[in-house]
Amino acid sequence: MGTYVVTGSASGMGRAVAERLRANGHTVIGVDVQPAEVVADLSTPAGRRAAANAVLSACGGRLDGAVLAAGVGPTPGRDQPRRILEVNYFGVVELLQAWRPALAAGERAKVVAFSSNSTTTMPAIPGRAIRALLAGDVDKAARALRIFGRAASSMAYGASKVAVSRWVRRHAVTRDWAGAGIRLNALAPGAILTPLLEKQLSTPAEAKAIHSFPVPIGGFGDAGHLADWVVFMLSDSADFLCGSVLFVDGGSDAYFRSDDWPGPVPARRLAAYLRKFKRFTSFS
Repeated sequence: MGTYVVTGSASGMGRAVAERLRANGHTVIGVDVQPAEVVADLSTPAGRRAAANAVLSACGGRLDGAVLAAGVGPTPGRDQPRRILEVNYFGVVELLQAWRPALAAGERAKVVAFSSNSTTTMPAIPGRAIRALLAGDVDKAARALRIFGRAASSMAYGASKVAVSRWVRRHAVTRDWAGAGIRLNALAPGAILTPLLEKQLSTPAEAKAIHSFPVPIGGFGDAGHLADWVVFMLSDSADFLCGSVLFVDGGSDAYFRSDDWPGPVPARRLAAYLRKFKRFTSFS
């Protein structure tokens, strides 16, 4: 049996994942702003440092896997866009960077970061905000969102999830992650019936927008089903899964992007891909 850390373990998909892992006999270190093994506020640098250190202490410097499920939804509010960026992006990246040595100490460790199908179904997500997040500059990212006014929270949510997905893809194939035996992947859910979605559905305007969004198979996803996907991605069966973003969204991504992916490597970028390949083969 293994030792796993799950952020956002007190509710929604994080809670479902933690329950599945415990039912399978694993030790789970939950991290949440609500009661959990580690109580921490991931919206602040100090809170993230406290969470990272507490988990490292609890696991004894060895982790078999990590699930980054903590997140803030696109609810309106003056300070909400920045909070979304802090929790959804830095609450993933900073914790994973702190836990990487413990994951490397584990045998064939697996990491699942929660992304979203908003990454491909939401239009006009500002590239400046995404680039700022990937550069570690939350202030610049927040400034890039101000022009969106009341829609800034939605754009912050989309930008945070795009940035997480790109961070995962960029780092998964590097010496520090793949080269250290760690499998780093992302899961991109669609509309899953969690307490957050239930709260949104209780507001008529938000409920109308949610119900009008195309979900080809109809209805909403189940948090338990998403937990099953995460457990698979943490298992030995996922040893060959690396740098992937898996969409589990009832077909929405395919509805909007049926011809966008997959695609061939653009000829103009071939040289850059070859350079990356040479760097990879130096440690594989």
